[in-house]
Amino acid sequence: MQQRLEQQDQQLAEQVRELAQQQALLERKDRELALRQTKIEKINFELARLKRWKFGAKSEAMTAEQRQLFHDTVAEDEASLQAQLAALQASLPEVPKTPKAPPRKPRRQALPQHLRRVEHRHDPEDTTCGCGQAMVRVGEDISEKLDIVPAEFFVHRHIYGKWACRCCQSLKQEAAAAEIVDGGIPASGLVAHTLISRFVDHLPYYRQESINARSGVHTPRSTLAAWAGYAGAALEPLYDAHKRFVLGARVLHADETPVALLDPGAGKTRRAYVWAYARGELDAQRGVIFEFCLGRGGQYPVAFLGGEDGAWNGTLLTDQYAGYDSAMDARVYPKRVAAGCVVHARRKYDEVARAGTSPVAEAAIKRLAQIYHLEGSLAAMPAEHRHRGRQELTKPLWQEFKLWLELERRRVPDGSSIAAAIDYSLNHWAQFTRHLDDGEVPLDNNFLERQIKPWQMGRKNWLFAGSALAGQRAAVVMSLVQSAKLNGHDPWQYLRDVLARLPSHLNSRIEELLPHRWQAGNAD
Repeated sequence: MQQRLEQQDQQLAEQVRELAQQQALLERKDRELALRQTKIEKINFELARLKRWKFGAKSEAMTAEQRQLFHDTVAEDEASLQAQLAALQASLPEVPKTPKAPPRKPRRQALPQHLRRVEHRHDPEDTTCGCGQAMVRVGEDISEKLDIVPAEFFVHRHIYGKWACRCCQSLKQEAAAAEIVDGGIPASGLVAHTLISRFVDHLPYYRQESINARSGVHTPRSTLAAWAGYAGAALEPLYDAHKRFVLGARVLHADETPVALLDPGAGKTRRAYVWAYARGELDAQRGVIFEFCLGRGGQYPVAFLGGEDGAWNGTLLTDQYAGYDSAMDARVYPKRVAAGCVVHARRKYDEVARAGTSPVAEAAIKRLAQIYHLEGSLAAMPAEHRHRGRQELTKPLWQEFKLWLELERRRVPDGSSIAAAIDYSLNHWAQFTRHLDDGEVPLDNNFLERQIKPWQMGRKNWLFAGSALAGQRAAVVMSLVQSAKLNGHDPWQYLRDVLARLPSHLNSRIEELLPHRWQAGNAD
């Protein structure tokens, strides 16, 4: 009996060892599987981003050799990632693809009512029925076709009569009206059209030259550029007044975008930047201003926000670029508050969600969508009511969102793309939720990014700015034009009227010509 019990004990011990070995083996396989899933998720993420780079490449800024090298490199990287992904997915079950929803059919918008209508009547020549009776009109069908007449050049003839007194031998004549281009042929409307074509429609001067030539008007590109130079110099005082107006806001947006600058000495282009500042999206008065700078360092926002009339104070809404840190240093500027763009946090989750490997990213996007939905219902309210609504409605959602992110962060593996997205949100949580304490602070920087888009479109056509002076001149014109559009004005009408009045307008009343104060009735 004793021997039998000892044998059973030995068998039990062996079984325990085998179970322990199996348990260790299972744990090791679980770790390997988790590591493999993390690698697959990361490769899918890199592959998706590579495809976006490939199809969104700014090929116009490259030479043919650079463009070919770029495409070759992308092809190599894509093939390498596809091979790695196939090797990792070989032992995993296939995931069924979700069927895509059928595309929606576009709906054509009605033609604008303010357009001039030219009616064409189409009735039968004979309205007598075959039975001999006269037919009665019972209705009509209307079909509208959009047409255009190309731009028409015309000439203003200014006739200055001379009046003489034969008795006193004196002569009287009206003084010539001051113009932006003194002694030149262009009226303010043509100068405004040249600037709008360049900085709104993004047409280089050589294209404008050929377009004008189709109407039989010879305007060399050098002449068009000279007109723009005169106009830019005349608009400088208005630009300075507009800068003071924008910096008068307590809440500002700030962002920057690269622009190529010609470096004749090196025979190539270098990177410069356009810095943009705008009054808060929720501000009753709209305005945006651009500044052309040679770099992206923190000294540029420090100098701009310093101002000649004293340092600006308030809340600055930016992305998390470190260049703004020196301008927002609480030790130097205690009255400045930094706010973060929530969309930049959402984009982190969106990049991960596009790969289709992270339910956490999709859940985070849904939570942010709920917050944005509530924020949309508060947009039309006054700042005080919006602040109260945020405290009662959206603040609990933000608190719940943070707790959920902290919990999910413990579950996702370190080094994964979703872990990086969660860390980005948690590390800048105070800036992302700054709007909860101030009803005038927007959630994101999308408002200013929309104002910067013309620069991104323009650099595809301009390719580069010829000089720092030309870059700042573009910043002057685009600041006023974009602000005019923000205030509901037609940019050509605004610029034409301003250019016509500036030569004789008093500098002490320059604020009357600012986009937010200009009235359409002022135009001739």
